[in-house]
Amino acid sequence: MTRRPAATSIRKRIAVATGVAVVAAGTFALGAGVAGADSASKSEKHTGTVTKAQVLGLFDQWNAALRTGDPNKVADLYAKDAVLLPTVSDNVRTDRAEIVDYFEHFLQNRPVGKKIESVVNVLDRDTVIDTGVYEFALTDHETGEKATVKARYTYAYEKQPNGKWLIVNHHSSKMPQG
Repeated sequence: MTRRPAATSIRKRIAVATGVAVVAAGTFALGAGVAGADSASKSEKHTGTVTKAQVLGLFDQWNAALRTGDPNKVADLYAKDAVLLPTVSDNVRTDRAEIVDYFEHFLQNRPVGKKIESVVNVLDRDTVIDTGVYEFALTDHETGEKATVKARYTYAYEKQPNGKWLIVNHHSSKMPQG
């Protein structure tokens, strides 16, 4: 009779040990899967991450579009649902027609932009923010008088499925007089 309880006790121990082993194996597998997913997402984020130089080049493309004098070429650099808070207008521009309208007027002054200071934040491989100070050399289209306007700016860019970076938010405001 002492054998039976011992056999039962051994079976219980085996069942408990097997259960613990299964739970431990499941926990290990889950942990490994999560760690693998985490390291995969980190490596994906770093693979193909845009560089600061590339982000700064996006401004150069925008500035080159300004020099064409074609408001549609400038608007092509903005996403369909982009928001533009322009430097020399009180109107928030929230669609392509409004963005084109703004640049039709702004481009009459033949603006040439130059960055003074830039801070680039890469949020992820598809989203970046470029913030800083720039100035524009402007030429009045009626008088030929030249002026320089210094302004603060923020560009938020998103990488599109086709790989092209577009502006999704652009804020520009004249520097306060101080």
